Amino acid sequence: MDINSTTGAVYIVASLLFVLSLAGLSKHESAKNGLTYGIAGMAMALVATVALVVDVATDLDGGMISVLLTLAAITVGAVIGLWRARIVEMTGMPELIALLHSFVGLAAVAIGWNGHIEGSHHALGSLDNIHEAEVAIGIFIGAVTFTGSIVANLKLSAKMKSAPLMLPGKNVVNVGSLVLFAILTIVYAAIDAGSTGQDVVLVVLTVLALALGWHLVASIGGGDMPVVVSMLNSYSGWAAAASGFLLSNDLLIVTGALVGSSGAYLSYIMCKAMNRSFISVIAGGFGIEAGPGGEKDYGEHREIHADAVAELLAGASSVVITPGYGMAVAQAQYPVADLTAKLRAKGVNVRFGIHPVAGRLPGHMNVLLAEAKVPYDIVLEMDEINDDFDSTDVVLVIGANDTVNPAASEDPSSPIAGMPVLKVWNAHDVIVFKRSMATGYAGVQNPLFFRDNSQMLFGDAKERVEDIVRALDRVPEVSGAAIHRPALV
Repeated sequence: MDINSTTGAVYIVASLLFVLSLAGLSKHESAKNGLTYGIAGMAMALVATVALVVDVATDLDGGMISVLLTLAAITVGAVIGLWRARIVEMTGMPELIALLHSFVGLAAVAIGWNGHIEGSHHALGSLDNIHEAEVAIGIFIGAVTFTGSIVANLKLSAKMKSAPLMLPGKNVVNVGSLVLFAILTIVYAAIDAGSTGQDVVLVVLTVLALALGWHLVASIGGGDMPVVVSMLNSYSGWAAAASGFLLSNDLLIVTGALVGSSGAYLSYIMCKAMNRSFISVIAGGFGIEAGPGGEKDYGEHREIHADAVAELLAGASSVVITPGYGMAVAQAQYPVADLTAKLRAKGVNVRFGIHPVAGRLPGHMNVLLAEAKVPYDIVLEMDEINDDFDSTDVVLVIGANDTVNPAASEDPSSPIAGMPVLKVWNAHDVIVFKRSMATGYAGVQNPLFFRDNSQMLFGDAKERVEDIVRALDRVPEVSGAAIHRPALV
């Protein structure tokens, strides 16, 4: 069996492992196996590709230099990847993923330009136009992914304002850019290959795509960033697939299609969870206060301290914890897990309510809680727990803001109107952990903070939870059944 046949067989096995990886990652219980399948598939694909490069290079003049450069590039990439993986905090994972997406986009642009420089190698001249279309489409998708991911990284790392960029006629700019791209692609394919005119057209197309990627993500507000991350994930997949066509690499095509389609479906799920269409996300995100609503007077908030929270929890029969990005920032998941174990040992029914877009990354909160060994069976999705808040004694809102905002259900003028949220305000007591009274990532004020049954616990979430755990040990045991209070109407 020659090297090409062997490589093709390995690629098929790697593709199957990638499919198994996606299936495994869809559930908590099988996520570890899914990750193992993905690593194994990528390792096999990498070894097979290096073997193919070595085999081809041995027949070329200076082939060993190409082999050494390939191995050097792999080594440098591996060292940087391992280093970043070891030092990255969970709170920094979203922006790291956005940065990795940008690398895929940049690689697609480089491969596209290489395809343009080398020209078509098809035996049939009639296929040259197809090759040129592949070049233009690959560069366009890659460039949009590259600059869009850079903007996402800057927004997620707070190096750029999360508010959407509101240029006049921004939707016309986006649609016009797509139309211009189609025209440029046709012109590029029609011009004689290797001519200066073709070079100029491709340069214009590349610059257009880079600008569109920047504007596209800059125009999306902070509240929609989870959708942006999954959207860019999809873009990077299609960019990889386009590169696969240019390189005649079946594995890249299959892998890119898997990533692109799964990312697109995840974007759809995220949009559905936020009651927003994908087009509305692209047209402009959450974060713009509608009219005078942003200056509305909701009254005064009430403050509470850890000892009083411990007393409330000790006398409760049902507690729901709704985490958000603030929990991730404070690294509070471990003391939260300790608090959960302690309350459950006292006979308190503790559960978690997870909003689909809590945090900056789909599944962010689930990963944090799993990392802290919180049992899977008490971590529930929004739809599973929303009807139970009426009979809940105490809700702990730890670092969440926009996902528990009642304005989404009650204020039609709110920028987040219609977005499904966790209806924590229906519980008897709501304790909100926050550093200050500042608005959330979407830049929208939350009237929950001023409700009669809400109290604010200010400070670092990790420290406050640790204070509650210590105070809970000082609270005397409640004799008999735990106190159950009816929910406020």
